[in-house]
Amino acid sequence: MSEQPVFNRRHSGAHILAAALTELYGDVKLGVGPVVENGFYYDVLAPKTLTEEDLPKIEQKMREIIDRDDAFRREELSIEDAVKLFESKGQAFKVELLRDLKEKGTTKVNAEESLDIGGGAMNASVYHTGSFVDLCRGPHVDHSKEIGGAFALTKLAGAYWRGSERNPQLQRVYGILFSTKEELDAHLKMQEEAKKRDHRKLGKELDLFHLAEEVGPGLPLFYPKGAWLRRTVEDLIMRRQEARGYQAIWIPHITKGHLYEISGHLQKYDAMYPPMSLKDEADYYLKPMNCPHFMMLYKSQPHSYRDLPVRWVCTTTNYRYEKSGELSGLTRVRSLTQDDCHVFTTPEGIRAEIDLVLDMVGDVYRIFGFKDFKVRVSVHDPAKPEAYIGDKEIWSQSEATLKELITARGWEHEIGVGEAAFYGPKLDFIFKDAIGRPWQLSTIQLDMNLPNRFDLEYVAADGSKKRPVVIHRAILGSTERFLGILIEHFAGAFPLWLAPEQIRIATVADAFVLHANKLADELRAAGLRVWVDASPEKVGKKIRAAAMMKVPWTVVIGEKETGGGDLHVKVFGEEGEKVIPAGTFVDETVRLAQPPK
Repeated sequence: MSEQPVFNRRHSGAHILAAALTELYGDVKLGVGPVVENGFYYDVLAPKTLTEEDLPKIEQKMREIIDRDDAFRREELSIEDAVKLFESKGQAFKVELLRDLKEKGTTKVNAEESLDIGGGAMNASVYHTGSFVDLCRGPHVDHSKEIGGAFALTKLAGAYWRGSERNPQLQRVYGILFSTKEELDAHLKMQEEAKKRDHRKLGKELDLFHLAEEVGPGLPLFYPKGAWLRRTVEDLIMRRQEARGYQAIWIPHITKGHLYEISGHLQKYDAMYPPMSLKDEADYYLKPMNCPHFMMLYKSQPHSYRDLPVRWVCTTTNYRYEKSGELSGLTRVRSLTQDDCHVFTTPEGIRAEIDLVLDMVGDVYRIFGFKDFKVRVSVHDPAKPEAYIGDKEIWSQSEATLKELITARGWEHEIGVGEAAFYGPKLDFIFKDAIGRPWQLSTIQLDMNLPNRFDLEYVAADGSKKRPVVIHRAILGSTERFLGILIEHFAGAFPLWLAPEQIRIATVADAFVLHANKLADELRAAGLRVWVDASPEKVGKKIRAAAMMKVPWTVVIGEKETGGGDLHVKVFGEEGEKVIPAGTFVDETVRLAQPPK
């Protein structure tokens, strides 16, 4: 099996999934079935609504088809013949794609993805496997047994045809496929662990955040503990930025549409909310990005080369009209808060400024326990020049600079063609969490285009006026998404320095509440987050309740502690107790509650 590339087997697995669905349920309307990370999916409209209980039966049918060892036979057809073939089979979605291919020379599944189904506008290829036929260019395995048995169907989801809510909603059947059973088992084990760490479940259990239907999808509300958590994270970032010479600014959340005409967002960015049409005024928009506001603030003052670099930061919320089917807890939202920074510098200052950011990225993620990472150098797709602004020379120069900087550090990296922002290339940092899952977090974008569009200037040493270069940078990416990842990384059991509730004081009886409150006040005055459980419950139940909420430290206050004896700390996840003298308890706790150096 290992002789066949895993991509080919995953692609063929999607094909076999569609064949299995057709054999089981008859008149299945087929959408598309691409390869995705770790596996594949297929979008279908079946005669019955599929449920999770159907997945084992579908998977078994796939194994039966694989065991038949049918050949994958490719056939090249004219567009007209391919249309007739799929019309005869009642496959309207395939016919729609073919007609697009004939009219436009390409066909888009949705706004982001083109489907490669042939060698040109007049031809398309199909693959036959037994009696099943699908529209696809391949590549596939030669015979179905080469797919192997290291696969599983994992879940169902809804998906609008071609990503538009105006189109029919299909069901998306997901599968995973690996080279060996050992790899499959390891992935399934990781998925089971991921379910336990699901930030949506833990967010509810730990009183961190809430998603209310009345407020709207993708618009999270944060309880006090969740607000503490996000403030702790954001404050840590801000302190480290200010120590490196960054300065905070503030910008509003709406703007006139003309600002986004200048920036190009109105023409190139498709996740903006509709405009607010005001009587006798211009249309206003909720901001999906902060860049244009930063540009206008820079432009409002004269600048000399002596002033540069200008390093401005703003922790502020943006609003993006993400499709409801793509929203997920905190990791995909419609209101996202960015620790956004724009550095205005001279071309000669690019390397030093990006190096400064790279140092901070490494520093911050080490503190949070993310040590394993790689960098994606996201560049433009030369086959889609209409998707970008700026000339080729600027793009080539910008991309070459980023590649050189990452290569010089010796960091593991890859090139992501087509992953650039519409105004410039970027560095995307992919970190692995505690169970090995990759997450794209920090991003650094090098922009030589928006300064031109906004006519930004600085006075050079020779008195001439020149364009600054802008470096866009977010360390966290977005606070909400980072918190979702952080909750899962720690499985909700945050270290003492980060926990929204650091210490719980449990009283043995009412007689000890006064002393417990006094200790809590001293700890709060020292900057610690403390809660007193003075309920009438027995102390054992109070300790269990604190453990259920994953509180790092639980301290019991009874007669001995009230009399000045040592304080016994139950540390979450550890056997035994930590014993700290009462007289040094506050100072020792403050010391242990500091973020890692």
